[in-house]
Amino acid sequence: MLQIKFLDLAKQQKTIEKHLRFNLDKVLSESKFIMGPEVKKLESSLAEYTKASYCISCSSGTDALTLSLLALDIGIGDIVFCPSFTFPATAESILMVGATPVFVDVGKNTYNICYKNLLNAIEKCKKEKLRIKAIMPVDLYGLPANYNKINAIAKSFNLHVIADGAQSFGGIFRKNKVGNLTEITTTSFFPAKPLGCYGDGGAIFTRSLDIKEKLESLRAHGKGKGKYDINYMGMNARLDTIQAAVLLSKLEIFDWEIKERNRIAKIYSNELKSSFHIPEIPKDSVSAWAQYTIQSSKRDKVMSFLKDKNIPVMIYYPKPMHQQPAYKGFLLNKDLSKSSELSNNVFSIPIHPYLTDLEVEYIIENLKKANNLFL
Repeated sequence: MLQIKFLDLAKQQKTIEKHLRFNLDKVLSESKFIMGPEVKKLESSLAEYTKASYCISCSSGTDALTLSLLALDIGIGDIVFCPSFTFPATAESILMVGATPVFVDVGKNTYNICYKNLLNAIEKCKKEKLRIKAIMPVDLYGLPANYNKINAIAKSFNLHVIADGAQSFGGIFRKNKVGNLTEITTTSFFPAKPLGCYGDGGAIFTRSLDIKEKLESLRAHGKGKGKYDINYMGMNARLDTIQAAVLLSKLEIFDWEIKERNRIAKIYSNELKSSFHIPEIPKDSVSAWAQYTIQSSKRDKVMSFLKDKNIPVMIYYPKPMHQQPAYKGFLLNKDLSKSSELSNNVFSIPIHPYLTDLEVEYIIENLKKANNLFL
């Protein structure tokens, strides 16, 4: 029986070992562990990769969201719209700055924010004379949201857009890469992400020089020109030099990995479309495929069957944010049926770029068997 890994960082490490060791040895020999030259090199490399004007690295994807909100002066009394079907960090960052999250439903096929539901939520908040400030869409599972629609909605209501691209770095929407699709984009370098380091890390992309300079201050305690000149209430949120060195090594093979993820996803979709509800990828988009997520009303039985065959599966996410105990007091929008439905039906299968063709065939074969067994 095959032993399949949900994510195989060991195989990836062997692929980049020579370059990785060179980069790490350089950091160790120079001993510039905080804001060393690798950090600046990474930021310029990521800005070039995305065609964004500026890239500001930071300590995590969560901190990237929090820093972005602070940079836009969003805080107490302000409303930020975000999906309910997401990882807790999205809503958590809004609460961390004292703002109020208003949860929005998602589409059943793309898993991304529902524009009709967003518009309804905005109108409701306006009628109640609440101070609406921003939209925080999430590119769930690696698929960029439709930023043409989101940016148009934001413009019509004078709202900021902070894209949570924690799972979508490497994705493309209408020929533009994630990082260059809206006012501010954040991403995460958590090890399981498409581009991950060996710890926590994140980055923020923006077109604005003013926002870039403010973010650089905020991530370092709000300092000004001098270390002890404090201009803002900031954070300790810098990216470690060692993590930047790791990311520079991984960036060398990143495009190949994205192509492999898409190749495997295409095989999955072709083979599984008659058995499961598969994700929908618009023709003008390229997903980074952080996860390949399918839906089944018999999810628990299917997952149990797969686990018996040594096929790892995960649920992202078993409970939407509006059902979490910490967020029960933030239900200004109660039309969240799709988020609730998806949390009961979705599960993710391996899609890392180091899967062999034999492993992919094995996963598909057993998914089809499970579907036939539990019809």
